[in-house]
Amino acid sequence: MMAEERNGIDEYHNMFGHPTHDPQKLFEFLVVAVFQPGLSWKATASKLPVFEQVFAHFDAKVVAGFDEATIEEIESNPDMIRNPRKIRAIVKNAQAIVQLSPEFKDFAAYWWSFQGQDGAAVAKDMKKRGFTFVGPTTMQLMLVGTGVAPRPVH
Repeated sequence: MMAEERNGIDEYHNMFGHPTHDPQKLFEFLVVAVFQPGLSWKATASKLPVFEQVFAHFDAKVVAGFDEATIEEIESNPDMIRNPRKIRAIVKNAQAIVQLSPEFKDFAAYWWSFQGQDGAAVAKDMKKRGFTFVGPTTMQLMLVGTGVAPRPVH
């Protein structure tokens, strides 16, 4: 199976902290961010190949159009983290991404508009726009992971 040939943990680790302006990579980060609470980052990142498969290669426009049958198919996938609320949140978030236009060119333009802001400000704006499972801590981690915010110095 393809999911076992790739190492999602290494992929995520190699992406983390590097600035990205690719809307699909940013949606990929958002998918991981939604699934991560309650799990280790490694457990979540290990599912990247599965997420890529079930969420249309992180094409938000395609995911936004998923119907009930497609969502139920994802929920029954044995390789998937089978949390129905989080799976449905991915579809809802994809729909919110599509709705960013015409105000923003794409998800990357929206995401990078938060430079200099913290996770709480991002979460508040995202929730207002219909995103879900986007809490302040999760969004702060995503800001750092996508290079929008600097890594904290310890």
